[in-house]
Amino acid sequence: MSQLPATDRPAYDPLDPLDPPHRLDPLHRLDQRPAEPDDATAHALDEDSDEHAADGPAAARPQNPLLAALIEESGFSHAGLARRVDQLGLEHGLDLRYDKTSVTRWLRGQQPRGATPALIAEVFTRRLGRRLTAQDVGLDACAPVYAGLEFAETPQEAVDIVASMWRKDNGPYAELRKIAFTPAGLVVPSRDWLIGRTDERVARDGSTLPPEELRTDPHPGRPGHPGAHPGPHGGAAPRVPQQSRRPAGAGEHPEGGGREHRPPIRVGRGDIAAIRAVGDLFRALDQAYGGGHARQALVRYLESEAEPMLRGRYGEQIGRALFGAVSDLTRLAGWTSFDIAAHGLAQRYFVQALRLSQAAGDRVLGGFVLTTMSQQAVHLGHAREAIQLARVAQQGVGTVAAPVVQALMHGAEARGHALLGDVRSCTTALVRCERALAAARPGDEVPSWARYFDDAQLADEFAHCYRDLQQWRPAAQHAEKSLRLRAPAYARSRILCRLVLASARLGMGDVDESCSMATDALRAAGEMRSARTVEYLRDFHRRLAPYRTTPAVRAFEEAARQAGVI
Repeated sequence: MSQLPATDRPAYDPLDPLDPPHRLDPLHRLDQRPAEPDDATAHALDEDSDEHAADGPAAARPQNPLLAALIEESGFSHAGLARRVDQLGLEHGLDLRYDKTSVTRWLRGQQPRGATPALIAEVFTRRLGRRLTAQDVGLDACAPVYAGLEFAETPQEAVDIVASMWRKDNGPYAELRKIAFTPAGLVVPSRDWLIGRTDERVARDGSTLPPEELRTDPHPGRPGHPGAHPGPHGGAAPRVPQQSRRPAGAGEHPEGGGREHRPPIRVGRGDIAAIRAVGDLFRALDQAYGGGHARQALVRYLESEAEPMLRGRYGEQIGRALFGAVSDLTRLAGWTSFDIAAHGLAQRYFVQALRLSQAAGDRVLGGFVLTTMSQQAVHLGHAREAIQLARVAQQGVGTVAAPVVQALMHGAEARGHALLGDVRSCTTALVRCERALAAARPGDEVPSWARYFDDAQLADEFAHCYRDLQQWRPAAQHAEKSLRLRAPAYARSRILCRLVLASARLGMGDVDESCSMATDALRAAGEMRSARTVEYLRDFHRRLAPYRTTPAVRAFEEAARQAGVI
Protein backbone atom coordinates (compact mmCIF):
# COMPACT_ATOMS: atom_id res chain seq x y z
CA MET A 1 0.00 0.00 0.00
CA SER A 2 1.15 3.52 -0.56
CA GLN A 3 2.60 5.31 2.42
CA LEU A 4 0.60 8.20 3.83
CA PRO A 5 2.14 11.17 5.60
CA ALA A 6 2.23 10.88 9.36
CA THR A 7 -0.86 12.38 10.99
CA ASP A 8 0.13 12.97 14.61
CA ARG A 9 2.23 16.10 14.05
CA PRO A 10 2.30 18.91 11.49
CA ALA A 11 5.19 19.15 9.08
CA TYR A 12 8.08 21.27 10.31
CA ASP A 13 11.55 22.00 9.03
CA PRO A 14 13.96 20.31 6.60
CA LEU A 15 15.94 17.15 7.15
CA ASP A 16 18.01 16.87 10.31
CA PRO A 17 19.47 13.33 10.37
CA LEU A 18 19.57 11.09 13.39
CA ASP A 19 22.46 11.46 15.75
CA PRO A 20 24.91 8.65 15.01
CA PRO A 21 25.45 6.22 17.87
CA HIS A 22 29.11 7.20 18.00
CA ARG A 23 29.90 10.40 19.80
CA LEU A 24 30.63 12.87 17.08
CA ASP A 25 31.08 16.57 17.60
CA PRO A 26 27.51 17.94 17.98
CA LEU A 27 28.40 20.71 15.52
CA HIS A 28 29.28 18.15 12.82
CA ARG A 29 26.69 18.37 10.04
CA LEU A 30 26.23 17.22 6.48
CA ASP A 31 26.70 20.69 5.09
CA GLN A 32 30.10 20.98 6.74
CA ARG A 33 31.61 18.09 4.80
CA PRO A 34 34.00 18.66 1.92
CA ALA A 35 32.09 18.47 -1.33
CA GLU A 36 32.94 15.76 -3.78
CA PRO A 37 34.54 17.00 -6.99
CA ASP A 38 32.55 16.62 -10.17
CA ASP A 39 33.39 13.84 -12.63
CA ALA A 40 35.69 15.99 -14.75
CA THR A 41 37.67 17.06 -11.70
CA ALA A 42 37.77 13.47 -10.46
CA HIS A 43 39.26 12.21 -13.71
CA ALA A 44 41.77 15.03 -13.66
CA LEU A 45 42.74 14.04 -10.15
CA ASP A 46 43.15 10.42 -11.22
CA GLU A 47 45.33 11.39 -14.15
CA ASP A 48 47.40 13.65 -11.95
CA SER A 49 47.83 10.82 -9.46
CA ASP A 50 48.99 8.47 -12.19
CA GLU A 51 51.56 10.99 -13.33
CA HIS A 52 53.00 11.30 -9.84
CA ALA A 53 52.67 7.68 -8.78
CA ALA A 54 56.39 7.22 -9.04
CA ASP A 55 57.17 10.04 -6.64
CA GLY A 56 57.55 7.58 -3.81
CA PRO A 57 55.77 4.90 -1.78
CA ALA A 58 54.02 7.47 0.40
CA ALA A 59 52.26 8.93 -2.63
CA ALA A 60 50.65 5.57 -3.42
CA ARG A 61 49.64 4.80 0.16
CA PRO A 62 45.83 5.10 0.63
CA GLN A 63 44.61 7.76 3.03
CA ASN A 64 41.75 5.44 4.03
CA PRO A 65 43.48 2.18 5.00
CA LEU A 66 40.28 0.78 6.56
CA LEU A 67 38.46 0.97 3.24
CA ALA A 68 41.46 -0.44 1.41
CA ALA A 69 41.65 -3.42 3.76
CA LEU A 70 37.93 -4.17 3.36
CA ILE A 71 38.16 -3.98 -0.43
CA GLU A 72 41.00 -6.48 -0.35
CA GLU A 73 39.17 -8.78 2.09
CA SER A 74 35.94 -8.73 0.09
CA GLY A 75 37.64 -9.23 -3.26
CA PHE A 76 35.81 -6.28 -4.84
CA SER A 77 37.28 -4.42 -7.74
CA HIS A 78 36.85 -0.66 -7.58
CA ALA A 79 34.22 -0.84 -10.32
CA GLY A 80 32.49 -3.74 -8.56
CA LEU A 81 32.21 -1.83 -5.29
CA ALA A 82 30.87 1.27 -7.04
CA ARG A 83 28.30 -0.83 -8.92
CA ARG A 84 27.04 -2.44 -5.70
CA VAL A 85 26.71 0.93 -3.97
CA ASP A 86 24.67 2.21 -6.92
CA GLN A 87 22.45 -0.89 -6.82
CA LEU A 88 21.86 -0.56 -3.08
CA GLY A 89 21.04 3.10 -3.56
CA LEU A 90 18.29 2.10 -5.99
CA GLU A 91 16.67 0.07 -3.21
CA HIS A 92 16.26 3.36 -1.34
CA GLY A 93 15.13 5.41 -4.30
CA LEU A 94 18.55 7.01 -4.77
CA ASP A 95 19.93 7.55 -8.27
CA LEU A 96 23.68 7.23 -7.68
CA ARG A 97 26.28 7.35 -10.45
CA TYR A 98 29.47 6.12 -8.83
CA ASP A 99 32.28 4.40 -10.73
CA LYS A 100 35.81 3.18 -10.11
CA THR A 101 37.15 6.73 -9.96
CA SER A 102 34.75 7.45 -7.11
CA VAL A 103 36.24 4.57 -5.13
CA THR A 104 39.72 5.92 -5.83
CA ARG A 105 38.67 9.27 -4.35
CA TRP A 106 37.28 7.56 -1.26
CA LEU A 107 40.56 5.71 -0.79
CA ARG A 108 42.39 9.05 -0.92
CA GLY A 109 40.30 10.37 1.95
CA GLN A 110 37.44 12.04 0.12
CA GLN A 111 34.20 11.83 2.15
CA PRO A 112 31.17 10.90 0.01
CA ARG A 113 28.02 12.84 0.63
CA GLY A 114 24.63 12.01 2.03
CA ALA A 115 23.65 8.39 2.50
CA THR A 116 26.67 6.96 0.70
CA PRO A 117 28.85 6.18 3.77
CA ALA A 118 26.05 4.06 5.25
CA LEU A 119 25.45 2.37 1.91
CA ILE A 120 29.12 1.50 1.49
CA ALA A 121 29.14 -0.02 4.98
CA GLU A 122 26.03 -2.06 4.15
CA VAL A 123 27.61 -3.39 0.94
CA PHE A 124 30.53 -4.74 2.98
CA THR A 125 28.16 -6.02 5.68
CA ARG A 126 26.32 -8.14 3.13
CA ARG A 127 29.50 -9.37 1.50
CA LEU A 128 31.43 -10.26 4.67
CA GLY A 129 28.55 -11.38 6.87
CA ARG A 130 29.31 -9.11 9.83
CA ARG A 131 27.86 -5.77 10.80
CA LEU A 132 30.07 -2.87 9.72
CA THR A 133 29.42 0.82 10.30
CA ALA A 134 30.55 3.77 8.27
CA GLN A 135 33.30 4.36 10.84
CA ASP A 136 34.56 0.83 10.24
CA VAL A 137 34.98 1.81 6.60
CA GLY A 138 36.84 4.98 7.55
CA LEU A 139 33.96 7.29 6.65
CA ASP A 140 31.73 9.67 8.57
CA ALA A 141 28.39 8.18 9.66
CA CYS A 142 25.69 10.77 9.47
CA ALA A 143 23.25 9.74 6.79
CA PRO A 144 19.73 8.76 7.85
CA VAL A 145 19.15 5.84 5.45
CA TYR A 146 20.46 3.17 7.81
CA ALA A 147 20.49 5.22 11.01
CA GLY A 148 18.42 3.38 13.58
CA LEU A 149 18.71 0.03 11.78
CA GLU A 150 21.97 -0.87 13.51
CA PHE A 151 21.90 -3.91 15.78
CA ALA A 152 24.24 -2.58 18.45
CA GLU A 153 27.16 -4.59 19.77
CA THR A 154 26.62 -3.62 23.43
CA PRO A 155 23.62 -2.68 25.59
CA GLN A 156 24.89 0.83 26.18
CA GLU A 157 25.49 1.39 22.48
CA ALA A 158 21.88 0.29 21.98
CA VAL A 159 20.81 2.89 24.55
CA ASP A 160 22.76 5.57 22.67
CA ILE A 161 21.06 4.68 19.37
CA VAL A 162 17.49 4.49 20.62
CA ALA A 163 17.83 7.54 22.88
CA SER A 164 19.01 9.52 19.84
CA MET A 165 15.84 8.44 18.06
CA TRP A 166 13.62 9.49 20.95
CA ARG A 167 15.22 12.92 21.07
CA LYS A 168 14.96 13.46 17.32
CA ASP A 169 11.36 12.22 17.33
CA ASN A 170 10.54 14.75 20.04
CA GLY A 171 12.42 17.57 18.33
CA PRO A 172 11.03 20.35 16.14
CA TYR A 173 11.46 18.38 12.92
CA ALA A 174 9.34 15.87 11.04
CA GLU A 175 12.10 14.15 9.08
CA LEU A 176 12.02 10.93 11.08
CA ARG A 177 8.40 10.41 10.12
CA LYS A 178 9.40 10.75 6.45
CA ILE A 179 12.21 8.17 6.41
CA ALA A 180 11.38 5.33 4.05
CA PHE A 181 10.86 1.73 5.02
CA THR A 182 13.64 -0.44 3.62
CA PRO A 183 13.20 -4.21 3.23
CA ALA A 184 16.99 -4.58 3.07
CA GLY A 185 17.13 -3.30 6.64
CA LEU A 186 15.29 -6.37 7.96
CA VAL A 187 17.95 -8.94 7.20
CA VAL A 188 20.86 -8.17 9.51
CA PRO A 189 18.90 -7.38 12.72
CA SER A 190 16.78 -10.54 12.50
CA ARG A 191 19.85 -12.65 11.76
CA ASP A 192 21.89 -11.08 14.56
CA TRP A 193 19.04 -11.64 17.01
CA LEU A 194 18.62 -15.27 15.96
CA ILE A 195 22.28 -16.25 16.26
CA GLY A 196 23.19 -13.80 19.01
CA ARG A 197 23.47 -14.52 22.71
CA THR A 198 22.11 -12.64 25.67
CA ASP A 199 24.54 -9.96 26.81
CA GLU A 200 26.71 -11.25 29.63
CA ARG A 201 26.29 -8.12 31.71
CA VAL A 202 23.92 -5.17 31.69
CA ALA A 203 24.38 -3.94 35.27
CA ARG A 204 25.54 -0.38 35.83
CA ASP A 205 26.99 0.11 39.28
CA GLY A 206 30.06 1.63 40.85
CA SER A 207 32.34 -0.84 39.10
CA THR A 208 30.95 -0.20 35.61
CA LEU A 209 30.02 3.50 35.54
CA PRO A 210 32.49 6.06 34.26
CA PRO A 211 33.92 8.14 37.16
CA GLU A 212 32.17 11.32 36.01
CA GLU A 213 28.78 9.60 36.27
CA LEU A 214 29.17 8.34 39.82
CA ARG A 215 26.71 9.85 42.29
CA THR A 216 28.19 12.30 44.77
CA ASP A 217 25.59 11.31 47.39
CA PRO A 218 27.32 8.66 49.54
CA HIS A 219 23.99 7.00 50.41
CA PRO A 220 21.90 6.85 47.24
CA GLY A 221 18.46 5.34 47.64
CA ARG A 222 18.78 5.06 51.45
CA PRO A 223 15.61 5.85 53.48
CA GLY A 224 15.46 9.52 54.29
CA HIS A 225 17.24 10.54 51.09
CA PRO A 226 15.52 12.00 48.02
CA GLY A 227 16.17 8.93 45.88
CA ALA A 228 14.68 6.47 48.37
CA HIS A 229 11.56 4.49 47.49
CA PRO A 230 11.04 2.12 50.41
CA GLY A 231 8.72 -0.84 50.04
CA PRO A 232 7.17 -3.08 52.69
CA HIS A 233 10.27 -5.29 52.81
CA GLY A 234 12.91 -2.67 52.30
CA GLY A 235 12.59 -2.83 48.51
CA ALA A 236 11.09 -0.31 46.14
CA ALA A 237 7.36 0.30 46.34
CA PRO A 238 5.42 0.38 43.08
CA ARG A 239 4.82 3.95 41.97
CA VAL A 240 4.74 6.19 38.95
CA PRO A 241 8.10 7.97 38.65
CA GLN A 242 8.20 11.71 38.97
CA GLN A 243 7.72 13.75 35.79
CA SER A 244 10.47 14.56 34.91
CA ARG A 245 13.71 13.54 36.58
CA ARG A 246 15.55 16.31 34.76
CA PRO A 247 16.34 19.69 36.25
CA ALA A 248 14.73 22.58 34.45
CA GLY A 249 16.80 23.59 31.47
CA ALA A 250 18.97 20.49 31.59
CA GLY A 251 20.42 19.15 28.39
CA GLU A 252 19.25 16.11 26.51
CA HIS A 253 21.57 13.42 27.80
CA PRO A 254 24.80 13.18 29.72
CA GLU A 255 26.99 12.39 26.74
CA GLY A 256 26.41 15.66 24.93
CA GLY A 257 29.13 18.22 25.09
CA GLY A 258 28.35 21.27 27.20
CA ARG A 259 25.24 19.73 28.74
CA GLU A 260 24.56 19.92 32.42
CA HIS A 261 25.82 16.88 34.33
CA ARG A 262 23.26 14.92 36.32
CA PRO A 263 24.26 12.06 38.61
CA PRO A 264 22.73 8.72 37.62
CA ILE A 265 19.57 7.69 39.42
CA ARG A 266 19.17 4.34 41.13
CA VAL A 267 16.50 2.20 39.49
CA GLY A 268 14.22 0.01 41.60
CA ARG A 269 11.40 -2.45 41.10
CA GLY A 270 8.86 0.33 41.41
CA ASP A 271 10.32 1.98 38.34
CA ILE A 272 9.94 -1.23 36.36
CA ALA A 273 6.33 -1.61 37.51
CA ALA A 274 5.63 1.98 36.49
CA ILE A 275 7.05 1.49 32.98
CA ARG A 276 4.91 -1.61 32.51
CA ALA A 277 1.82 0.23 33.72
CA VAL A 278 2.56 3.02 31.25
CA GLY A 279 2.79 0.40 28.50
CA ASP A 280 -0.65 -0.97 29.38
CA LEU A 281 -2.08 2.55 29.37
CA PHE A 282 -0.70 3.47 25.96
CA ARG A 283 -1.74 0.10 24.52
CA ALA A 284 -5.31 0.78 25.54
CA LEU A 285 -5.21 4.31 24.06
CA ASP A 286 -3.81 2.99 20.80
CA GLN A 287 -6.46 0.30 20.51
CA ALA A 288 -9.32 2.67 21.29
CA TYR A 289 -8.29 5.84 19.47
CA GLY A 290 -5.46 5.02 17.06
CA GLY A 291 -1.72 5.49 17.17
CA GLY A 292 -1.83 9.20 16.37
CA HIS A 293 -3.56 10.19 19.60
CA ALA A 294 -0.89 9.33 22.15
CA ARG A 295 2.20 8.40 20.16
CA GLN A 296 4.04 11.62 20.84
CA ALA A 297 3.31 11.44 24.57
CA LEU A 298 4.71 7.91 24.61
CA VAL A 299 7.95 9.02 22.95
CA ARG A 300 8.27 11.93 25.39
CA TYR A 301 7.90 9.49 28.26
CA LEU A 302 10.63 7.31 26.83
CA GLU A 303 12.97 10.26 26.52
CA SER A 304 12.22 11.96 29.83
CA GLU A 305 11.75 8.88 32.04
CA ALA A 306 13.14 5.74 30.42
CA GLU A 307 16.42 7.17 29.17
CA PRO A 308 17.56 8.46 32.61
CA MET A 309 16.76 5.03 34.04
CA LEU A 310 18.76 3.23 31.33
CA ARG A 311 21.67 5.55 32.09
CA GLY A 312 21.17 5.12 35.83
CA ARG A 313 22.45 2.60 38.36
CA TYR A 314 21.06 -0.91 38.66
CA GLY A 315 22.09 -4.46 39.30
CA GLU A 316 21.85 -7.38 36.92
CA GLN A 317 18.30 -8.51 37.68
CA ILE A 318 16.79 -5.02 37.74
CA GLY A 319 18.77 -4.09 34.64
CA ARG A 320 17.40 -6.94 32.57
CA ALA A 321 13.86 -6.18 33.71
CA LEU A 322 14.44 -2.53 32.81
CA PHE A 323 15.66 -3.35 29.32
CA GLY A 324 12.66 -5.63 28.82
CA ALA A 325 10.14 -3.01 29.93
CA VAL A 326 11.73 -0.31 27.75
CA SER A 327 11.88 -2.74 24.80
CA ASP A 328 8.13 -3.23 25.09
CA LEU A 329 7.52 0.53 25.14
CA THR A 330 9.87 1.08 22.21
CA ARG A 331 8.05 -1.59 20.22
CA LEU A 332 4.81 0.21 21.06
CA ALA A 333 6.33 3.49 19.83
CA GLY A 334 7.06 1.64 16.60
CA TRP A 335 3.55 0.21 16.45
CA THR A 336 1.92 3.63 16.87
CA SER A 337 4.30 5.05 14.25
CA PHE A 338 3.23 2.23 11.94
CA ASP A 339 -0.40 3.19 12.56
CA ILE A 340 0.21 6.76 11.37
CA ALA A 341 2.10 5.49 8.28
CA ALA A 342 5.53 6.62 9.52
CA HIS A 343 6.83 3.28 8.29
CA GLY A 344 10.55 3.99 8.21
CA LEU A 345 10.47 5.31 11.75
CA ALA A 346 8.39 2.35 12.90
CA GLN A 347 10.89 -0.07 11.35
CA ARG A 348 13.74 1.59 13.23
CA TYR A 349 11.90 1.49 16.54
CA PHE A 350 11.21 -2.21 15.99
CA VAL A 351 14.88 -2.94 15.32
CA GLN A 352 15.95 -1.12 18.47
CA ALA A 353 13.23 -2.82 20.53
CA LEU A 354 14.61 -6.13 19.26
CA ARG A 355 18.10 -5.22 20.45
CA LEU A 356 16.82 -4.09 23.85
CA SER A 357 14.97 -7.39 24.25
CA GLN A 358 18.25 -9.22 23.70
CA ALA A 359 19.85 -7.18 26.48
CA ALA A 360 16.88 -8.17 28.65
CA GLY A 361 17.48 -11.85 27.89
CA ASP A 362 13.82 -12.13 26.84
CA ARG A 363 13.64 -14.27 23.71
CA VAL A 364 9.85 -14.39 23.80
CA LEU A 365 9.60 -10.60 23.72
CA GLY A 366 12.12 -10.53 20.88
CA GLY A 367 9.98 -13.01 18.98
CA PHE A 368 6.97 -10.73 19.45
CA VAL A 369 8.94 -7.76 18.10
CA LEU A 370 9.83 -9.79 15.00
CA THR A 371 6.18 -10.77 14.64
CA THR A 372 5.23 -7.09 14.72
CA MET A 373 7.82 -6.44 12.02
CA SER A 374 6.23 -9.23 10.00
CA GLN A 375 2.82 -7.60 10.35
CA GLN A 376 4.21 -4.31 9.05
CA ALA A 377 5.86 -6.10 6.12
CA VAL A 378 2.51 -7.69 5.19
CA HIS A 379 0.80 -4.31 5.33
CA LEU A 380 3.40 -2.85 2.97
CA GLY A 381 3.18 -5.79 0.55
CA HIS A 382 6.51 -7.47 1.39
CA ALA A 383 5.12 -10.98 1.76
CA ARG A 384 8.34 -12.98 1.56
CA GLU A 385 10.06 -10.81 4.14
CA ALA A 386 6.99 -11.14 6.39
CA ILE A 387 7.11 -14.94 6.21
CA GLN A 388 10.82 -14.98 6.93
CA LEU A 389 10.46 -12.69 9.96
CA ALA A 390 7.65 -14.82 11.40
CA ARG A 391 9.69 -18.01 10.92
CA VAL A 392 12.78 -16.45 12.52
CA ALA A 393 10.60 -15.53 15.50
CA GLN A 394 9.30 -19.10 15.79
CA GLN A 395 12.78 -20.56 15.48
CA GLY A 396 14.30 -18.16 17.98
CA VAL A 397 11.60 -18.66 20.60
CA GLY A 398 11.20 -22.41 20.23
CA THR A 399 8.66 -24.05 22.53
CA VAL A 400 9.24 -21.88 25.60
CA ALA A 401 6.57 -19.32 24.72
CA ALA A 402 3.00 -19.50 25.97
CA PRO A 403 0.51 -21.01 23.50
CA VAL A 404 -1.01 -17.58 22.87
CA VAL A 405 2.37 -16.24 21.79
CA GLN A 406 2.91 -19.26 19.55
CA ALA A 407 -0.49 -18.61 17.99
CA LEU A 408 0.20 -15.00 17.09
CA MET A 409 3.51 -15.96 15.45
CA HIS A 410 1.79 -18.59 13.27
CA GLY A 411 -0.93 -16.07 12.45
CA ALA A 412 1.65 -13.61 11.16
CA GLU A 413 3.18 -16.28 8.95
CA ALA A 414 -0.23 -17.19 7.56
CA ARG A 415 -0.84 -13.57 6.54
CA GLY A 416 2.35 -13.58 4.49
CA HIS A 417 1.41 -16.79 2.67
CA ALA A 418 -2.07 -15.41 1.96
CA LEU A 419 -0.57 -12.28 0.41
CA LEU A 420 1.44 -14.52 -1.93
CA GLY A 421 -1.69 -16.51 -2.79
CA ASP A 422 -0.16 -19.71 -1.37
CA VAL A 423 -3.29 -21.51 -0.18
CA ARG A 424 -1.57 -24.66 1.10
CA SER A 425 1.08 -22.88 3.20
CA CYS A 426 -1.47 -20.39 4.49
CA THR A 427 -3.83 -23.18 5.56
CA THR A 428 -0.99 -25.00 7.33
CA ALA A 429 -0.02 -21.89 9.28
CA LEU A 430 -3.64 -21.13 10.19
CA VAL A 431 -4.14 -24.66 11.50
CA ARG A 432 -1.05 -24.30 13.68
CA CYS A 433 -2.31 -20.94 14.88
CA GLU A 434 -5.71 -22.37 15.79
CA ARG A 435 -4.21 -25.40 17.57
CA ALA A 436 -1.80 -23.25 19.56
CA LEU A 437 -4.58 -20.99 20.80
CA ALA A 438 -6.73 -24.03 21.65
CA ALA A 439 -3.87 -25.28 23.86
CA ALA A 440 -4.01 -22.11 26.00
CA ARG A 441 -5.37 -22.49 29.52
CA PRO A 442 -6.90 -19.87 31.84
CA GLY A 443 -4.00 -20.15 34.29
CA ASP A 444 -1.27 -19.60 31.68
CA GLU A 445 1.13 -16.77 32.33
CA VAL A 446 0.64 -14.51 29.30
CA PRO A 447 2.62 -11.28 28.78
CA SER A 448 0.45 -8.17 28.78
CA TRP A 449 1.40 -7.43 25.17
CA ALA A 450 -0.02 -10.80 24.00
CA ARG A 451 -3.39 -10.70 25.75
CA TYR A 452 -5.08 -9.19 22.72
CA PHE A 453 -4.75 -12.48 20.86
CA ASP A 454 -7.98 -14.31 21.67
CA ASP A 455 -10.73 -16.03 19.71
CA ALA A 456 -11.78 -12.68 18.22
CA GLN A 457 -8.25 -12.03 16.96
CA LEU A 458 -7.97 -15.59 15.64
CA ALA A 459 -11.14 -15.09 13.60
CA ASP A 460 -9.75 -11.75 12.41
CA GLU A 461 -6.56 -13.45 11.14
CA PHE A 462 -8.64 -16.03 9.27
CA ALA A 463 -10.81 -13.29 7.75
CA HIS A 464 -7.81 -11.32 6.48
CA CYS A 465 -6.20 -14.43 5.02
CA TYR A 466 -9.32 -15.55 3.20
CA ARG A 467 -9.87 -12.02 1.89
CA ASP A 468 -6.35 -11.97 0.42
CA LEU A 469 -6.95 -15.44 -1.05
CA GLN A 470 -10.24 -14.13 -2.51
CA GLN A 471 -12.21 -16.83 -0.73
CA TRP A 472 -15.06 -14.46 0.02
CA ARG A 473 -17.55 -16.64 1.89
CA PRO A 474 -15.18 -17.94 4.61
CA ALA A 475 -13.70 -14.42 4.84
CA ALA A 476 -17.17 -13.03 5.59
CA GLN A 477 -17.97 -15.79 8.08
CA HIS A 478 -14.78 -15.25 10.09
CA ALA A 479 -15.09 -11.45 9.97
CA GLU A 480 -18.63 -11.69 11.34
CA LYS A 481 -17.43 -14.01 14.11
CA SER A 482 -14.63 -11.64 15.03
CA LEU A 483 -17.01 -8.69 15.25
CA ARG A 484 -19.34 -10.68 17.51
CA LEU A 485 -16.52 -11.57 19.87
CA ARG A 486 -14.46 -8.37 19.77
CA ALA A 487 -14.78 -6.04 22.77
CA PRO A 488 -15.71 -2.39 22.07
CA ALA A 489 -12.37 -1.26 23.55
CA TYR A 490 -10.66 -2.59 20.42
CA ALA A 491 -12.27 0.10 18.30
CA ARG A 492 -9.66 0.24 15.54
CA SER A 493 -9.62 -3.53 15.12
CA ARG A 494 -13.40 -3.50 14.78
CA ILE A 495 -13.20 -0.86 12.03
CA LEU A 496 -10.58 -2.79 10.09
CA CYS A 497 -12.48 -6.06 10.43
CA ARG A 498 -15.71 -4.39 9.31
CA LEU A 499 -13.94 -3.24 6.16
CA VAL A 500 -12.64 -6.78 5.57
CA LEU A 501 -16.24 -7.94 5.88
CA ALA A 502 -17.37 -5.22 3.46
CA SER A 503 -14.76 -6.37 0.93
CA ALA A 504 -15.90 -9.98 1.33
CA ARG A 505 -19.54 -9.01 0.83
CA LEU A 506 -18.56 -7.07 -2.26
CA GLY A 507 -16.68 -10.11 -3.57
CA MET A 508 -19.87 -12.13 -3.09
CA GLY A 509 -21.78 -9.59 -5.20
CA ASP A 510 -23.69 -7.80 -2.44
CA VAL A 511 -22.79 -4.22 -3.41
CA ASP A 512 -25.44 -2.41 -1.36
CA GLU A 513 -24.68 -4.28 1.87
CA SER A 514 -20.93 -3.86 1.45
CA CYS A 515 -21.27 -0.10 0.93
CA SER A 516 -23.50 0.16 3.99
CA MET A 517 -20.89 -1.61 6.12
CA ALA A 518 -18.10 0.53 4.71
CA THR A 519 -20.08 3.70 5.42
CA ASP A 520 -20.47 2.63 9.05
CA ALA A 521 -16.72 2.04 9.21
CA LEU A 522 -16.11 5.45 7.63
CA ARG A 523 -18.10 7.17 10.38
CA ALA A 524 -16.27 5.28 13.11
CA ALA A 525 -12.91 6.03 11.50
CA GLY A 526 -13.66 9.73 11.90
CA GLU A 527 -13.01 9.28 15.61
CA MET A 528 -9.63 7.65 14.96
CA ARG A 529 -6.18 9.03 14.32
CA SER A 530 -5.06 6.03 12.36
CA ALA A 531 -3.68 6.02 8.83
CA ARG A 532 -4.40 2.30 8.60
CA THR A 533 -8.14 2.88 8.82
CA VAL A 534 -7.84 5.40 5.98
CA GLU A 535 -5.80 2.94 3.91
CA TYR A 536 -8.39 0.19 4.44
CA LEU A 537 -11.13 2.60 3.33
CA ARG A 538 -9.17 3.50 0.20
CA ASP A 539 -8.54 -0.16 -0.53
CA PHE A 540 -12.28 -0.80 -0.35
CA HIS A 541 -12.91 2.17 -2.62
CA ARG A 542 -10.54 0.74 -5.25
CA ARG A 543 -12.51 -2.51 -5.17
CA LEU A 544 -15.65 -0.55 -6.12
CA ALA A 545 -14.30 0.38 -9.56
CA PRO A 546 -16.56 -2.05 -11.53
CA TYR A 547 -19.66 -0.67 -9.77
CA ARG A 548 -19.13 3.10 -10.06
CA THR A 549 -22.61 3.74 -11.50
CA THR A 550 -24.42 1.98 -8.65
CA PRO A 551 -26.32 4.41 -6.35
CA ALA A 552 -24.91 2.80 -3.20
CA VAL A 553 -21.36 3.23 -4.52
CA ARG A 554 -21.96 6.85 -5.46
CA ALA A 555 -23.33 7.52 -1.98
CA PHE A 556 -20.29 5.93 -0.33
CA GLU A 557 -17.94 7.89 -2.56
CA GLU A 558 -19.63 11.16 -1.68
CA ALA A 559 -19.38 10.42 2.03
CA ALA A 560 -15.73 9.41 1.66
CA ARG A 561 -15.00 12.56 -0.35
CA GLN A 562 -16.55 14.77 2.32
CA ALA A 563 -14.47 12.97 4.96
CA GLY A 564 -11.29 13.61 2.97
CA VAL A 565 -10.59 9.92 2.46
CA ILE A 566 -10.66 10.04 -1.35
